Amino acid sequence: MRGFILGTLATALAFAILTFLLKPNIAYDGEIPGLIALALIAGVVNGLIKPIVRLLALPVRMATLGLIGFVINAAMLLLVAWISGIVGLDFSVGGFPPDFSIDTLIWAVVGAVVLSIISSVIGHFVPD
Repeated sequence: MRGFILGTLATALAFAILTFLLKPNIAYDGEIPGLIALALIAGVVNGLIKPIVRLLALPVRMATLGLIGFVINAAMLLLVAWISGIVGLDFSVGGFPPDFSIDTLIWAVVGAVVLSIISSVIGHFVPD
């Protein structure tokens, strides 16, 4: 239970830093409880949906030497933004939701890369 709580708080901190660094394009306008709810949504998406997508994309991952992983992570970030919009949280990636464009895809890839770097750095300080 302690690991779950620490992991959720670490993810919430990672999202807070991400939105601070990339503010106009990846934005969250809300309070800390909403940020924790956003971290829970990301945890469910990464725990349930991402492994299935990675398994189904295995042939493409092998053909691209794993570079499609950036696209998968970006798609998961967009899925988190979409679900958070349904729940009522103000989290957006490149204007999505509601607008979807090429800029949205670019900022989703940039956001996924920055989020993974931030999560890796935080992971060094938070014990398992």
